Amino acid sequence: MRKLLWATARVLVIAAVLAMLGLSALLFTARAIVRPTPGDWATTLRVGPLKMDVGVAALVQWGSTPWIARQLHGHTLPTRLGQVRLAWDEASQQLQLHCQPCTLRSSSWGGEPIRLQDARMTVRRNATELRGTLQSGAVTATWHGTLRPTGITLHIAVPSTPVANGYALFASAIPEVATAQIDGTFALKATLELPSKQLRVQPRLDGMAVSGLGTEAWAQAQSQCSRGLPAVMVRAHVRNDSLLAHAVLAAEDQRFYEHPGYDLVEMSKALRSNQAEDATLRGASTLSQQVAKLLVTGGVRSPVRKLRELLYAVEMEQTLGKARILQLYLSHAPWGATVCGAQAAAHTYFGKRADQLTAAQAVWLAAMLHNPALEAQRWKARGNINLERAQWVAAGLRPLRRAERTQLLADLAVMGPTERTASHLAALSKQ
Repeated sequence: MRKLLWATARVLVIAAVLAMLGLSALLFTARAIVRPTPGDWATTLRVGPLKMDVGVAALVQWGSTPWIARQLHGHTLPTRLGQVRLAWDEASQQLQLHCQPCTLRSSSWGGEPIRLQDARMTVRRNATELRGTLQSGAVTATWHGTLRPTGITLHIAVPSTPVANGYALFASAIPEVATAQIDGTFALKATLELPSKQLRVQPRLDGMAVSGLGTEAWAQAQSQCSRGLPAVMVRAHVRNDSLLAHAVLAAEDQRFYEHPGYDLVEMSKALRSNQAEDATLRGASTLSQQVAKLLVTGGVRSPVRKLRELLYAVEMEQTLGKARILQLYLSHAPWGATVCGAQAAAHTYFGKRADQLTAAQAVWLAAMLHNPALEAQRWKARGNINLERAQWVAAGLRPLRRAERTQLLADLAVMGPTERTASHLAALSKQ
């Protein structure tokens, strides 16, 4: 009996040693296969307690090889998107990835992620050519790219799709989806560079129309920003053809009278500029979208908030028209500290009614709007304005003759706080 136990133990020990050697050989072989060479697109993987530097191109190439992909079938991987379940479809010879829910993050749209209830991706490889589909809800895209040791360029296309289907993806986060009637179609072409994550997008919106949000009631909306002002200022009307109105349009929405509530050109530019690591996030909101932010959505930066603003902007363009939208903005816009509304801003900073402002004063106020609190602090602390920003606004101010523009730039260069406005700003900063 003792001999039998000894023999059995020897067999088990030998088998364990051989298994460990086999596993080690397998790991070292796999490591050698996917080890990055100098200049390769590389990442780090954890396999149990081990960490391995791997070439992403080699990893994708081997992972989409049928005999390896079959071994991945049914497994789940933790990723930045969430838990991704893998499946191999023998008939189509493609790998399927499924996350539920799925979280997307990008510095180009701020800190808050986008959450999708369900997202699916297929991958099919032919030598170094990759292609497949992306799907979430009723929205489907196709994609293709060429795998290189240093990276991959993905081309993504969403065909013409009902806008309502796109909004349905975010129904849990956008309450307006339940009540709004959303018409029109959207399409999208995008190019994603990996590993740099540079994204170029060409969006298209056709025939978008929104109803059911009640923006027609804003025709009679009254601002509280003039409370505490002299009665003559409360009664004064800031005309849409005033210097201040023209300066605000130059600063915030130069195509205000041309767009239908959204500006796809500016959206694409903002997406590109916001992708730099040290970029100051650039907005692309039209005046119509900013009115929606002021009256409904608030200031938290997120793609969901932008989608909500788009709904309101499109509807108010139809229910209110450009003139009323501009009036709503002028009467509600924030101008630093506790100041809001054009009349309050003119009174606080210059002791005048809005219609009494000089061109330089109007440009100064408009230049504040990109960051009112910061600009008010800057003016109080340094005694001057953000001259570069003001000059940019002045360049877009219409209509001005050459001599008037030259004089405007000269006036901006010497502007500073008067004794009255300096003391007023100091009082505001203590509130």
